[in-house]
Amino acid sequence: MSRGGIVKDRDEPERRCIVTGDVQPKRGLIRFVTGPDGMVVPDLAEKLPGRGIWVAADRAAIDKAAAKGLFSRAARAPVKAPEGLADLVEAGLARRVIELVSLARKSGIAVAGFEKVKGWLAEGRARVLLQASDGSDRGKGKLWTPTGGRWFGCLSASELGLSFGRDHVIHGALAAGGLTDKVILEAGRLTGLRGHDGGNSAAGKE
Repeated sequence: MSRGGIVKDRDEPERRCIVTGDVQPKRGLIRFVTGPDGMVVPDLAEKLPGRGIWVAADRAAIDKAAAKGLFSRAARAPVKAPEGLADLVEAGLARRVIELVSLARKSGIAVAGFEKVKGWLAEGRARVLLQASDGSDRGKGKLWTPTGGRWFGCLSASELGLSFGRDHVIHGALAAGGLTDKVILEAGRLTGLRGHDGGNSAAGKE
């Protein structure tokens, strides 16, 4: 059980954040490694060689790690964090979410457009509701978070549009599947970096 009284999945890998000192599931953390040139490198795919340095998926935490020399302390060697490290992580996560949603669309488990999304929600087919952070609150509020599912508003209309091959998209939905699970993981991290829920009332609906 965690400090907050939440029962953890014993099978879920955990790591310690170098900023907060808390041990938590990897899904809420960003992995960094030290490159050959001594620079800190985000390892969003968690595949780069080297000892992993983990920081909470939170802009303030990453900024603090870079400003306070916490990467060097964790690496036990002098390393340097690039300028705008949190921005690099945010941009990388956004690309990953966009690409994953695009793959989900090509696999037939994602749709866009108010009516199609509403239909999937009504049928119970949708597992995830995606809504643009810069979309109309009034329009977004007419849809709801899937029962037992998730809502994300971490992408802009143009970013969400890229996933669906359009100029912009306000509403999208994903059915259950492996790709959707990956979207949930990466969108959760991106939400941590962007620090907002899009101001959408749908975020609180079940």
